[in-house]
Amino acid sequence: MTAPFLSDANELHEKLVTIRRDLHAHPELGFQEIRTARVVAEELSTLGYEVVTGVGKTGVVGLLNGGQPGDQTVLLRFDMDALPIEEANDVPYRSQTPGVMHACGHDAHVAVGLGVANILAKHRASFPGTIKLMFQPAEEGLGGAIAMIDDGVLKEPDVDVALGLHVTSLLPLGKAVVRSGAMMAAADEATIVVHGRGGHAAHPEQATDAVLIGSHIVVALQTIISRNLHPEEVGVITVGSIQAGQANNVIAETATLRCSIRSFEQEIRELLHRRIREVAIGVAAAFGATADVDIHIGVDPTVNAPAPTAVIYEAAAEVLGTEHIDTTFRTTGGEDFSAILLRVPGNFFFLGGRNDARQLNFPHHNPHFDIDEACLSQGVAILCAAAVRCLNGELAKHQ
Repeated sequence: MTAPFLSDANELHEKLVTIRRDLHAHPELGFQEIRTARVVAEELSTLGYEVVTGVGKTGVVGLLNGGQPGDQTVLLRFDMDALPIEEANDVPYRSQTPGVMHACGHDAHVAVGLGVANILAKHRASFPGTIKLMFQPAEEGLGGAIAMIDDGVLKEPDVDVALGLHVTSLLPLGKAVVRSGAMMAAADEATIVVHGRGGHAAHPEQATDAVLIGSHIVVALQTIISRNLHPEEVGVITVGSIQAGQANNVIAETATLRCSIRSFEQEIRELLHRRIREVAIGVAAAFGATADVDIHIGVDPTVNAPAPTAVIYEAAAEVLGTEHIDTTFRTTGGEDFSAILLRVPGNFFFLGGRNDARQLNFPHHNPHFDIDEACLSQGVAILCAAAVRCLNGELAKHQ
């Protein structure tokens, strides 16, 4: 059924673009997706889905039973939230909400989800089992996936396999990454507070300079990656924020460092956490100061199961061609779909949306971010084909 799905998706192209641009013009932050949820719920209801709203606060779930006998349930997830970024694009669908922008493609994901909803409703008589569409709030660091899981999104009926996608400016239009195993990294946070002794800038010998000590900690933290990890092991420690002092002639008594920690393997994750504590506390002590280190556990690695990955690969190959699918790329970016994949086997894949000729090539979370909307119908076709393949029992041949 892949060819009909692609044909149907192409016929929906103008509708998908209209939905995506409407959502782009009206972005909403995590757990504030009131309008977006309403748009989703109304469309799903019109298509004949059983709709539940308020799941995980602002999430929406749509259930559709196929017309053939079967007891499998496939979940397809689409995140809805925007980012606190002022849009810099001069386009007709520019954000109308000051300081808020869809700078990561979640507007495209919702459009793809509603496209999937349209096509699977059209073909419901031909497949077995149940489709569960999960429109998720608050993916951007606020725990929207866990909130929906806590509200039972994986139950009633129990989900057997979960599929998701992310459009990306890292890949050109017509390309995809479909990889088994760890696809995205765990993303944790560390807050380091250095406690020194304040004083007059003219007399540094009377003080213990928290800014100086914090600076040494920043440099020392980078040696954890270069000197504690094997060259083939992957880890990232980024100090994204340093806050200290109020005046040029006052030596700061405290300095606060905020760090991002990325890893794929639990052993490496634990090593980075331990060494960050040891390095920060040790460097501070060497300068006669102290340091408090608080590590916040964020999202887990996004790990794809082999059988669902094989199904997505086959569907993507039929839509894009095998020569356009990468099976090796992975990123130290984090994704809270990982919470679902910890509980249910599934696959999360990347779909290219970059177009260099049209200058649609800015990175995610950039105020100029945008995509080539031709990727929307491709995403719809791939997910429809993969979902129906799963319901038709094709997972078994890959296990």
